[in-house]
Amino acid sequence: MSDQPRAVVLLSGGLDSSTALAIARRQGFDCHCLTVRYGQLHECEIEASRRVAEALGAAEHRVFALDLAPLARSALTSPDLAVPKDRPLDQIGAEGDVPVTYVPARNTVLLALALAWAETLGARDLFVGVNVLDASGYPDCRPAFVEAFEDLANVATRAGVEGARIRVHAPLIEWSKAEIIRHGSALGVDYGLTHSCYDPGPDGGACGRCDACRLRRKGFDEAGVPDPTRYSARP
Repeated sequence: MSDQPRAVVLLSGGLDSSTALAIARRQGFDCHCLTVRYGQLHECEIEASRRVAEALGAAEHRVFALDLAPLARSALTSPDLAVPKDRPLDQIGAEGDVPVTYVPARNTVLLALALAWAETLGARDLFVGVNVLDASGYPDCRPAFVEAFEDLANVATRAGVEGARIRVHAPLIEWSKAEIIRHGSALGVDYGLTHSCYDPGPDGGACGRCDACRLRRKGFDEAGVPDPTRYSARP
């Protein structure tokens, strides 16, 4: 058994969570990765999470199924809602902009699952790749949410009330996509293994037009790093 401290890392298979995993590994944590199949329409990100966990040396990787689709309606969980395309970059993440790709309470649910597993493992650290500067306006990607959840974790768990402080790490919270990419590249993250697109084509390639694709491409451009994203062959 490793003598490194354990951490639970929420791993979606995307650019941000993969970088958060690399940071946790660099900080010396034995990383137990949790990917949640929450009813998202595309399997691409689950497959990406498996690739990333293996490449970055996770101690363990679990995929847990909890279908939020019947309760949390979103363009990511409901095929009858269209994913927005070609939105101006200055509109994405603007004050008050919460697009239809927001999955109600998703990060609250995912962190609660990570917290349950952390208590079981004896881990006191959770890592999540939320980011506010380049986020698509999601309220559960903001510092206030992370701070509130950490406070909750320390009053809602046996570990917390017994004095073992639980910490929620959001190392990317105030970084731009370019900063994330530069930092992750320095840590050896292979972004060609990751998946960010909200509406991939039948071949699994990225659409290049949704908010996630546009922010990702902008990040690689500004970082001066070649974009390894595989785009869909569809018109």
